[in-house]
Amino acid sequence: MHYLTFVGRVARLTGTAEDRAATLTRATLETLAERLTGGEVLDLAAQLPKPLWGLLSPHPRTEAAERFGAAEFVARVARRADCDENTARTAVGAVFATLREAISSGEFQDVVVQLPRDYRDMVEPALAPAATRRR
Repeated sequence: MHYLTFVGRVARLTGTAEDRAATLTRATLETLAERLTGGEVLDLAAQLPKPLWGLLSPHPRTEAAERFGAAEFVARVARRADCDENTARTAVGAVFATLREAISSGEFQDVVVQLPRDYRDMVEPALAPAATRRR
């Protein structure tokens, strides 16, 4: 999937302009990179458009993921994107749905398995049959 397609999909799902969707995408992917192990971050980045690679940089000194729940994930996205938490939650769901379309199903499962159960409300819509990939 191309970068503009990725951001355009997030824009449609969030009902925002593409420049705002790019900010929400950046905030979500940067936060996701903190929550995943370094190796998984690299695997995910390899399947995304090049403009998104830099957002998914593992911390150079650690392979370990930070441990924080879904509420903290949303709060971090909200701070990064300078928005309220409802907007951030919608954006996170949109980015996960777009990731589901943009990357292989195996890679998507590798990402999801690293997230605790309290992320389910944000991730499950991306797993629904209606969110099938269009590669």
